[in-house]
Amino acid sequence: MKAFKLTLIAATVASLASPLAAQAATEFDNFAPQVGDTTPLNPGSATPYRLPSPNFSQVTIADRATQNTLVPGSNSGNWDMIAANETGADAGRYLFMPWEIFSTSVPTKAGVQRIDLWDNNYNTRTTTIVAAGTQNFSSGDASRWTPWGGYLTAEESWGANSSAGRLFEVTNPTTAAANAGNFVQRSVIPRVSHEGLAFDKSNNLYFVDELNGGSIYKYTSANPLATNGNDFFSAGQTFALKVQAGGQFEGNNAAAITGLSTWEAITDVNGGALAGISALLGDGTIDGRVTADHADVKGTGFNRPEDLEIQNLADGNQFLYFTTTDSDNDGNTANGRGRVYSYNVGSSEVKLFADSNTIDAATGLAAGSAFKNPDNLAIDDEGNIYIVEDQDGGVEDVWFALDANRDGVAESVSKWISLTTAGAESTGLYFDKFNPNKAYINVQHPADGIDRTIALTATPAAVPVPGAVWLFGSALMGFLGFSRRNKKA
Repeated sequence: MKAFKLTLIAATVASLASPLAAQAATEFDNFAPQVGDTTPLNPGSATPYRLPSPNFSQVTIADRATQNTLVPGSNSGNWDMIAANETGADAGRYLFMPWEIFSTSVPTKAGVQRIDLWDNNYNTRTTTIVAAGTQNFSSGDASRWTPWGGYLTAEESWGANSSAGRLFEVTNPTTAAANAGNFVQRSVIPRVSHEGLAFDKSNNLYFVDELNGGSIYKYTSANPLATNGNDFFSAGQTFALKVQAGGQFEGNNAAAITGLSTWEAITDVNGGALAGISALLGDGTIDGRVTADHADVKGTGFNRPEDLEIQNLADGNQFLYFTTTDSDNDGNTANGRGRVYSYNVGSSEVKLFADSNTIDAATGLAAGSAFKNPDNLAIDDEGNIYIVEDQDGGVEDVWFALDANRDGVAESVSKWISLTTAGAESTGLYFDKFNPNKAYINVQHPADGIDRTIALTATPAAVPVPGAVWLFGSALMGFLGFSRRNKKA
């Protein structure tokens, strides 16, 4: 009898608590797929996105105009990729982002800023931690928190006769005062035109060369469990991805490049030059672009690979996703352009994840011309992949990709949110690792010059509890009260 009572109580409590348990997962995937474009606005709105659900909301949490009002001329704009302090003290408190400002003059104009999400004062929550032009930083783009608690960013700009294409670490990202970030070049990483960065569970660091013909790379540290960047980047080997026989050029008039792949070394195990293979630049660093194309490497050339994202699978395996923004199979932008690939870390197989031929969930037809120039990627609390287009406000969309069986091929894509700000593009979509119903996204280079960081919130819909459950719960409470009274007696 006692066992039955406990089982009954446990079952009832579970039934009453289940709506709350359901709300613990993300609600960002609970929406109605959108169709059509928006009307571009200039000046842009502080709430610039068309949202697909009445349970979604948006608010500007930082803007460039305010920063330049507080400290004139301090913020050069083009706010790009977003990362947060995902580990350590006050984890999840700060957002970090570089400025994708390209310039050839010295000093350059790119910097790094931090937003304190716990600071309710709009005017004080945003701090520039790497001043514009520090070490001639140019076209800051990449943004990734490290396993040891540092912050990585890198330059999208490139030039064989310049210093561009470097990767940097801010070693004191959460504690740095204004303009006091310790900004360290990690020169063991070959120079390329950086954008996406991603770590797998073995702490391999993946990166790309954003070029028509650019490669995908992997750096394997000699100290993968290092507790600081100095040790992690002190020695390690970099490889270029070679799909099948390698040496392909994806371009904008060729089929997707898929199949089994290998990683081909472009440095020695310490990060130095491989004799007869590695190409050296004037500063002694390795030219990742030229070396990947070497006849003994044959790195696969994708058309503007940009962002990277890692997805954890239930079986312990991982997928690495990457975009190729300008790829196409017929050179015709009118019927869509760009691809997203998945790379199975366990099997080394590359698959086509999504492109303009993927079914649009809103219409049941191929996405076609609505799907153009996939650029950024993001992943939510449930492992869903989101694809951000490189388009102007008015036609730019962020797509939700459905891959229900997690095989690395999306069954459908859906327009999720759409940008209305004229002249702008969305960058850096980032889902909060500590709140499944919070995300952040930047509005970059708008026509009005006011970059913004937007916080997105998904409010769980109310889950009605059936009257029968309440009646049963009331009966249970009465039973418990009766038992307690008998015990007291």
